[in-house]
Parts: sequence; C-alpha cells; structure tokens
Amino acid sequence: MTRDDPAARGPSRRDVAIAGHTGDVAMARAGVASADGSVRASALTALARLEVLDEPDVSAALGDASPVVRRRACELAAHRPGVDLLPALDDADASVVEMAAFACGERGAEGAALDVVARLAALAVDHPDALVREAAVAALGALEAPAGLPAILAATRDKPAIRRRAVIALTPFEGPDVAVALERARSDRDWQVRQAAEDLA
Repeated sequence: MTRDDPAARGPSRRDVAIAGHTGDVAMARAGVASADGSVRASALTALARLEVLDEPDVSAALGDASPVVRRRACELAAHRPGVDLLPALDDADASVVEMAAFACGERGAEGAALDVVARLAALAVDHPDALVREAAVAALGALEAPAGLPAILAATRDKPAIRRRAVIALTPFEGPDVAVALERARSDRDWQVRQAAEDLA
C-alpha cells in the first residue's frame, strides 16, 4: 500500500458526504475514526442522513477533541432527547456553547430540565460572547420555564440583537415585570427592538 493510496489516507470529507447520499454506512462509519475533525463532523452528518446515528454516537462526539465535531454533535442532539447537553453548555469553545444552547431550545418545553434552565440563565446574563448570550436567551424563551424569566428580563438591557431576542423570548410570559420590559422596548433606540415589541402588542 503506497502513501498515495486513498485507502491509506482514510475517507475524505467528500467520501463521507457522498456516502450519506448513497447508503454507504461503512464509509460513513469509517469517517468517524478519521484523524481529521472536519471529516468526523461530516461523517456524523452522513450517519444522521442514513438514519443510523444513535444517541451513544452523538454523546461520544460531544467529547471529541475538535470543536467542529462537538458543534455538529450539539446540532444533531437537538432532536435526540436522550443526549445530555448540559456539559456542552460549559464547553471551552463559545461556538459549541452557542450551538448547545440552540439545541436545548429546539427541544421545546418538554426539555426544560431545571439544571439546563439554570445554566442557560447564567449564560444569558454572564457569558462574554454575545452570540452565546443571544442563543441562551432564545432557548429560555422556547423552553418557557418560569425560572428563566429573570435572565430574559435582564437581557432586555443587553446589546441590540440580544434585546430584540429577549423581547421575542418574553412571548410566553405574563406579569407586571414583563409588561414594563415590553413598554420600555417600544421606545428602544434600536428600531428592530421597537418592532419586536410592537409585534407583541
């Protein structure tokens, strides 16, 4: 076997992508063992397309060395409720945390475990990355958990994109604090925030 032999190099991203469209489960599985994180991430997508990706596969990928793989695993975990996303909400890579928050929100109110809501609330208020804060706020709104409301209200005073997201996240909630936040948003200096508040009127 020579160094230029494709079999010696292992599957490429193209190989595993094609495998996902042609039913080649073995090729897709081979991609999971690649030394290249981008190939491993593509292999997860291929296995999901082939409907053979199971929850242990996704859980294992959440611990991958590559943030590209962990991010893809979070995305794929959105509709796999048996996969624990809580550790991913503490990932060292902000893009992974952002996707984990998105995935938590995609699970809807039935996925509103108290520890997940508490972690999302902390991220919405304290995370240094604005995209993480925005994703956490959106997730809290989707989860509709009362415990997340204080963080959403706090987010109505964050950056414009986060304020707009927070206004939308207030949709399932009622009460005096919500009314005050929405009234303030109607005169926000950012027009998108004002529009979001008007849309909820």
